[in-house]
This record gives sequence, C-alpha cells and structure tokens, in this order.
Amino acid sequence: MPRRRHTQAQGAVPAAADGGGSAGKRHEGKTRPPYPPAFRAEAVRLTRSGGAPLVQIARDLGISQDTLRLWVKQAQVEVGEREGLTGEERAELARLRRENRVLREEREILKKATAFFAAEGATR
Repeated sequence: MPRRRHTQAQGAVPAAADGGGSAGKRHEGKTRPPYPPAFRAEAVRLTRSGGAPLVQIARDLGISQDTLRLWVKQAQVEVGEREGLTGEERAELARLRRENRVLREEREILKKATAFFAAEGATR
C-alpha cells in the first residue's frame, strides 16, 4: 500500500471527502440563511394563539424551540409587552457602534500623523 503524505492537520477531512460540495449539508451555526419575516410572523402568531404548545409548533415548523421562543420574546418587545431593544433600536445601536469604531480608528491615525509631522518639523 503506498504511503500518503499528510498536507493537512492530522485527522482533517479533505474538502472532497464530503461528496464534492455543500449542497446537501445542513447549515451550521450562523451560516444558515435567515427565515423569511412572514414565516417568523406566522410562527409567532401560531404560538401566541395558544392552540398548541410551543414545542409542538416548533417541531411542526421544523425549527428549534429555542429559535421560536426567541422570536416570540422579540415580538413581545416590538409591541411593548416586554422590556428590551426593538429591532430598529438594535440596528441603530449596531450602526452607532460601527461609526464609533471608525471614528476611533480615524482619531488614532490623525494622532500618529500629527506626531510624525511634528517630529519631522523638529528635525528641519
């Protein structure tokens, strides 16, 4: 039997070993595309109607009960039944945090440029 050279980490599965693509793979972690808003709204409506337990509705819809529970919780926040950030507030907070990060980076660049030009001016 010929020896095989290991170019990957020991025990790693080559990309081709999964059948040549990820078409049949389930999405893992946050890589799964989001559910459509209409699907979410209908799932929340079914849960809030009280016709069946949350666990049963989640199973029937093919989603995890934790996902459905989070959707119901967020829907309660959106209508003011529960404390928390609405989707709009959450988006604004993310935008402001991004803007704050950019401004801090720009400030650091300006500090370094000022120090550079001050040192260059002192040597002339």
